[in-house]
Amino acid sequence: MEYINFGKTGLKVSRICLGCMSYGAPAKGPLTPGSHAWTLNEQDSQPFLRQALDLGINFFDTANVYSAGTSEEVVGRFLQGNTRREQVVLATKVQGRMRDDPNGRGLSRKEICFELDQSLRRLQTDYVDLYQIHRWDYETPIEETLEALHDAVKAGKVRYIGASSMYSWQFAKCLYLADLHGWTRFVSMQNYYNLIYREEEREMMGLCRQEGIAVIPWSPLARGRLARPWKTETKRSDTDQFGKSLYEHTEENDHQVVDRVGEIAEKRGVPRAQVSLAWLLSKPGVTAPIVGATQPEHLADAVAALDVRLTDEETARLEELYRPHPVLGFS
Repeated sequence: MEYINFGKTGLKVSRICLGCMSYGAPAKGPLTPGSHAWTLNEQDSQPFLRQALDLGINFFDTANVYSAGTSEEVVGRFLQGNTRREQVVLATKVQGRMRDDPNGRGLSRKEICFELDQSLRRLQTDYVDLYQIHRWDYETPIEETLEALHDAVKAGKVRYIGASSMYSWQFAKCLYLADLHGWTRFVSMQNYYNLIYREEEREMMGLCRQEGIAVIPWSPLARGRLARPWKTETKRSDTDQFGKSLYEHTEENDHQVVDRVGEIAEKRGVPRAQVSLAWLLSKPGVTAPIVGATQPEHLADAVAALDVRLTDEETARLEELYRPHPVLGFS
């Protein structure tokens, strides 16, 4: 395993982060936000969490909204029983709806303070290494959010703070306000970035490089589309309505890029996932892609991608078929 500084902090993280959205209590009946038909229960999740530790992965990412909090519970119990707290970098998020009341979602001071304590309880820890705002809250002044996060850091409940998908002007405003008021600064951006969605290259990636921000892309394999032949169906792809919404307007161009990944993977004699992740790992500013795992090969391929070095010609061939997409993933 390779380890890298988390942006311009002194924190060291593995170059692969295990995304834990797929672990928790599977959805029953109508799907609710944060719950999925493909979610693995606690017993079925254990081998993948163990595999991550065995491969040297020290970076685990979850969120309060994943499976209505049960993802945090599963991850917390596993880490409590299988490693020492100081050996792992534990990240979670806040913003999505957790309760059916007027203050049951968002980034107000009230909600951040309440949900952070709930996350700590579920994770069985007295601090999280990285606390992230899951999305922008248009109903709360960002100054209120930033000061509440700063207070959480000063209280010792959070080591670092980060953000997820938003417009570059919003992220730049957060950095400016933090500097202006002497508040804790965001050190990371968890954004949607992969071979068939590269709109983040327009502004966000450049901003992060300039400011020394760690970039930890979510959906680095486009919810599996970059790891298998086009139109191959899985249990997840059949029921993933959010995933379908990300690609419904760009299928023709995406199809061509996926086919090109397959061509290069076949010539190299490696799985498509390794080629796709190797491309992402090579991009300036990318710290650690967040990889989900529900099959043993998922993490094995992710770690193997660290040893794949694409040639300039291969990189150009992977990139040349891309066409602009609508801005996606911010809601």
